[in-house]
Amino acid sequence: MENLLCIKGRVLGKGKPLVCVPVMGKTKEEIIKEAKRLVWLHADMIEWRVDAFENARSMNAIREVLDELKPLVKDTILVYTFRSKNQGGLMSLEPDEIYDIHQIAAETDVVDFVDLEYFEAVKPEKEIRELQEMGVHVIASHHDFEQTPERGVIRMLLEQIRESGADVVKLAVMPQSMQDVLDLLEETSFFHEQYPDKALITMSMGAKGAVSRVAGEFFGSCVTFGAGEQASAPGQLPMGELEQVLGILDKSISR
Repeated sequence: MENLLCIKGRVLGKGKPLVCVPVMGKTKEEIIKEAKRLVWLHADMIEWRVDAFENARSMNAIREVLDELKPLVKDTILVYTFRSKNQGGLMSLEPDEIYDIHQIAAETDVVDFVDLEYFEAVKPEKEIRELQEMGVHVIASHHDFEQTPERGVIRMLLEQIRESGADVVKLAVMPQSMQDVLDLLEETSFFHEQYPDKALITMSMGAKGAVSRVAGEFFGSCVTFGAGEQASAPGQLPMGELEQVLGILDKSISR
C-alpha cells in the first residue's frame, strides 16, 4: 500500500513532480513580494533561502519574515533552507548557529519542510528526530557542486541519508559529462524501485543536467526546482517553462 507524503493536498511521489521555486530576496520586503507573486502563480512549493536574507543572523528578523509568510502560504508548501557556502550557498555559519536557525522554523506552524544538510550537521540523526518531533518534515540533503561521484558512491550517499529517518532524501551533483547524468538517473531509478514510498529528490545541475530536472516522473524524483526571480542553482529552468514541459511529459505517460 502506498505510504506517500501528502502535504497541503499535494502528494510527493505520485504523478508529475512538484515544482519548488526558491525565494532569494535579501530584504524582508523582497522576500514577501516574491512569495506573494509565487502564490498568485500557484507554485506547488516555495523555498525560502534564508542564507540569502541580509538579517539571517537575527532570530527576531527571521521570526518576523515567517510571521508575514504565514497567511500567504496556508495552501502552499513552504520549504525553509539555510544553504551553507560548503554546499553552494551564500553564507557561512557555525553548525550551532544553523541548528538554532532550524529550531526557529520548527517552533512556528508556518514551515512544512526544513532542509538539513546531512553531512554538514554535527549530529544529523538527532537533529532530524528533534525537528520531526516539533512538527516539521525534514529534507536531508547533500550537494556536490564539483563533480558527480561514481555510481557506487551515489548509492551509498542516498542509502546513508535514507537511514537517517528523514522524510525526504535529496542529492544534487554536478556533471562533467552526459554519462554522469545517466549515472545519477540510473541510481535514482534504482533507489525508487527499492524504496517506492520514500520521497526522493535528485538533480544533475548545470546545462548538461537539465534533462534530470524534467525526467523525475520517469525515474523517481518527486520534486524539481524552477527559477523564479532568481535561480538558486545552475541549470534551473524558469518556473513557467518547467511546468509546461512537465505537463507534456505527464500526458505522454498517461496515454
